[in-house]
Amino acid sequence: MTTTVLEQTKADAASGPARARRPLGPDAGLSKKTTLLFSAAAGIAVANLYYAQPLLTAIAKSFGLGPGTASLLATVGQVGYTVGLALLVPLADVVNRRRLLVGLLAVTAAALAASAAAPGFAVLVVSAAVLSTAAVAGPVLVPFAATLAEPRQRGAVTGSVMSGVLMGVLLSRTAGGLLAQLAGWRAVYAAAAVLTLGLAAVLHRVLPDLAPSQHLGYGALLASVVRLVREEAVLRQRMAFGFLGFGAFSVLWTSVAFQLARPPYSFGEAAIGLLGLAGAAGATAAKVTGRATDSGRDGLVSGLMFATMLGGWLLLGVHGGHWLLALVAGVVVLDLGVQGAHVTNLAVALRLRPEARSRITTAYMTSVFLGGVAGSAASGAAFAAGGWTAVALTGAAFSGAALVLWAAGAIAGRQD
Repeated sequence: MTTTVLEQTKADAASGPARARRPLGPDAGLSKKTTLLFSAAAGIAVANLYYAQPLLTAIAKSFGLGPGTASLLATVGQVGYTVGLALLVPLADVVNRRRLLVGLLAVTAAALAASAAAPGFAVLVVSAAVLSTAAVAGPVLVPFAATLAEPRQRGAVTGSVMSGVLMGVLLSRTAGGLLAQLAGWRAVYAAAAVLTLGLAAVLHRVLPDLAPSQHLGYGALLASVVRLVREEAVLRQRMAFGFLGFGAFSVLWTSVAFQLARPPYSFGEAAIGLLGLAGAAGATAAKVTGRATDSGRDGLVSGLMFATMLGGWLLLGVHGGHWLLALVAGVVVLDLGVQGAHVTNLAVALRLRPEARSRITTAYMTSVFLGGVAGSAASGAAFAAGGWTAVALTGAAFSGAALVLWAAGAIAGRQD
């Protein structure tokens, strides 16, 4: 389906009606097909970071590792992605975005190919660090789409593209698990390398060339990100929400593969990967909450999403490691809350300073993935120390902290 979308959008840009052929520029508006292209591209790009998660048990067996050592792969991926967010995404405000995107995707494809051929775990970890650092095309595409969208559709477009990102995060687990079951974990990385290289070719052909929004040296560019965080209280608030929300998300997905691989389930990679389909059901929240931000209901939506996240972890705790129905329901509810909160956070933040959207995305997404690193590390330690019950308590702590922070802001009248 994704290939069809990319091919159709490419054809429309070349020979379709006037609306599809018109040059894209800031505030010009995006057609549904172009928005869908951005969404699909963002999903494919971010999926590269998450293929490994349902493969951890297979990779551990392949190299004779324990669960704790194998989970290092997930943590390294989160750290690398955070580095890419902090050091590479801001460049989109001062360089040609199309060239930046194509370059990032080419490096990612090369690192994926190296992962497929890795002779040992150390090489796989190094490759994971490189590919995760370069795999930040998604966070570049989100503010790119927001810049091209009309002001009245900006929240909805942001929600649609973020829906693609989150679908990529979740469905990468399903695709990776199924392919690994059929052809082994190395085939997953090889297929992802080919797909990523194809995406780079399509985006090079279709995306517009936009002049940079500002002209700054690299040092001044990075310093301006720090200045934005210092000056914008709303951005700091949304960064804290994003840290806690994605921390709760990472707590689940770091340990759930190990939980399902042991009795009473003893699932293989394909069955573990299918759990991503349950999480993908929550992607509908991205589009709904994106529209809600366009009507000014940001504070209310945020509170509802944090409460939903906590409810998801309560279901996952009831699961207790033995009740599959509660586990699936908890995954759906948790991902609904995480995705809805994430889209609302980013849509609110991107309204702050139009000329600095990539740097705002950098600040917000860096905080988000630092939360991912914290959640992933805490999850691995919790599972090793106390099994699934400890994991559920850890995830509930992240979710509960987000709800308390939101409530404190609401009581003080500081919700935006």
